[in-house]
Amino acid sequence: MKYEREQSKMDEDSQHTLIHLERKATNRVSLCKTVKAKVKKQCTCNSKQLKKTFIGFFPVLRWLPKYDFKENTWGDVMSGLIIGIILVPQAIAYSLLAGLKPIYSLYTSFFANIIYFLMGTSRHVSVGIFSLISLMVGQVVDREVQLAGFDLDDDAVPQINNFNMSDLNITRSINISMGLMDIECGKECYAISVAAILTFTAGIYQVIMGSFRLGFLSMYLSEPMLDGFATGASLTILTAQVKYLLGIKIPRSPGIGMLVTTWYNIFANIHHSNYCDIITSAICIAVLVAAKEIGDRYKEKIKIPLPTELVVIVVATVVSHYCNLKEVYGSAVSGVIPTGFIPPQVPNFSLFGKIAVDAIPLAVISFAFTISLSEMFAKKYAYTVEANQEMFAIGFCNIIPSFFHCFATSAALAKTLVKTSTGCMTQVSSVISAIVVLLVLLFFAPLFYSLQKCVLACIIIVSLRGALRKFRDLPTLWRLNKIDAVVWCVTVAAAALVSTEVGLMVGVIFSMLCLILRSQLPYTTMLNQIEDTVFYEDCQKYDNLLPIPKVKIFRFNSPLHYANKGYFLKALFKMAAMDPGLVNAQRKKMEKKAKNQGKRKQVDAANNLGYGETQIELVEKRNDLQTIILDCSCIAFLDITGMNVLKGLLKDYKEVQVSVLLACCSTSVIDSLIRGGYFGKENSDIHKLLFYTVHDAVQFARAQTISATDSTV
Repeated sequence: MKYEREQSKMDEDSQHTLIHLERKATNRVSLCKTVKAKVKKQCTCNSKQLKKTFIGFFPVLRWLPKYDFKENTWGDVMSGLIIGIILVPQAIAYSLLAGLKPIYSLYTSFFANIIYFLMGTSRHVSVGIFSLISLMVGQVVDREVQLAGFDLDDDAVPQINNFNMSDLNITRSINISMGLMDIECGKECYAISVAAILTFTAGIYQVIMGSFRLGFLSMYLSEPMLDGFATGASLTILTAQVKYLLGIKIPRSPGIGMLVTTWYNIFANIHHSNYCDIITSAICIAVLVAAKEIGDRYKEKIKIPLPTELVVIVVATVVSHYCNLKEVYGSAVSGVIPTGFIPPQVPNFSLFGKIAVDAIPLAVISFAFTISLSEMFAKKYAYTVEANQEMFAIGFCNIIPSFFHCFATSAALAKTLVKTSTGCMTQVSSVISAIVVLLVLLFFAPLFYSLQKCVLACIIIVSLRGALRKFRDLPTLWRLNKIDAVVWCVTVAAAALVSTEVGLMVGVIFSMLCLILRSQLPYTTMLNQIEDTVFYEDCQKYDNLLPIPKVKIFRFNSPLHYANKGYFLKALFKMAAMDPGLVNAQRKKMEKKAKNQGKRKQVDAANNLGYGETQIELVEKRNDLQTIILDCSCIAFLDITGMNVLKGLLKDYKEVQVSVLLACCSTSVIDSLIRGGYFGKENSDIHKLLFYTVHDAVQFARAQTISATDSTV
């Protein structure tokens, strides 16, 4: 395509510069041919393609043969050992959130580290137990366990219809509120069955998303929404752990309004608090917080993070064991943690219908946190990650472990930061962490029998410091961007006061609505000239700008489409102080009235005078505004509605003798206007309507005004 545009860079001699532009020829490829080529490429099966696919599915085969032992071994071993030491107490603690026994958390940590080592593309991310994911699993587990007729109180004897389920080792058919159901085990077994099928389903969802290349969907989860969701969930986690800090027995309140109900029950039963647990909790929190503060303050000098959690757990276990805190003071303890592995078992697919919907937010959040952390650290250390392969990796970190009595996993920020700060170079560190967990599973797990649950609750609560500190950042966020601050607040409120699943849905929908609102109601302004320059700026933001006589320059900071066309027209008419449609309608009405009066030959002098005044008024309005310049630099694209709006403006303002000029249009906008015939047949008017800069359009408008004045004279 070849066309000419006249750029009116007019100097004092009113010279015109004619610029010839020749568009590059576009090689249009048939959509059908493109699809066929991609399908053929994907379906081609040869040894080279199979090898590439296999290595792509297991990235470890790409980098492990090139592993630099001299450069990487020390950092990987040290970071792996430290993460393993941190992982053990956290895994045991987070079992409280998931409503499961500590042994299952250890299984989860072991398998997740091994699988991500094989399939992950990030060198630094630590995948395993994550408090938020554990909470989401725990809420589903608690709901289903309660619906099955079990008592949610950990210390109660689980019974159904007077049968002691702890002694039930054979299949029984029992009538419960959900109908006829086969129960093969007690509460603990049923709970891990729910968690396993939930984890398996979430992993399947993630693999399906990866197969359809839907990794890009993570970009629609805004940072304020994710931060708000994590903070709201942290409030829920904190609330769930308070009863362990105080040593009181209150019923769990799964579902909507859990936070409010739990706090009501806490204050109603606070007089039953266990003083031994309160004292233990106070000491543990003081030690943990002090260690965290020292670590944060002297992190430059202390290269290796202090294993405070492990020290607290070891000391607390020893004290609890030798002082008989359970027998003497009635403190709740972790109980028996068996060694070794339970034989693998296929997830109970009969429970699929009950958890299919719950697995969706679990899959989305698990992937979102993993890919966001992967990309953050990949950018920091100058390498790339593959979003879809990360989807596969985290998906199989859920699918495979679900056969080994594990629950859902995700990348965790705190442990990832520790990995990077302790010299982690590759995912070999994950194997070292898995070995540490394995040693605990095989040899040391029974030693934690006397560990008080309040100590685990202290570890969980102190780990929430980062998320809860986000409240301090709210004033700063409000100053930076009020809409993002509102998104954060709405998501926090929904996640904390309603439920985490509802909070996620509300946060996503509300952030998307805010995005749409920004597009529908963008910033609009009028531009004036900076004195003695060819530049123009926002007259609402800057003083001492010079208005251009009889010219209005309008800027619209958004693409122009069907959703914001009304706002665009309203803002433009307000800026121009003239709606051409109303002016044309009023003029036609006056012309019709004058015509009717002429036919009846009943001319009234007073009416003629009024009509003349009206005509004069219209002429004055017309002469006061002669040119409207649209600064299109912020209009990224036009749809059909936007194109028709511009064509309508050109036509309507022309009828009231006002010119409409376009400046700073992008190539895509120009193409849309050309296809829509905005510049007339064969683009004959393009040099009169389109300009490279606002100043070119202003100079052209001034020249037109001078020409019109000269012709009038």
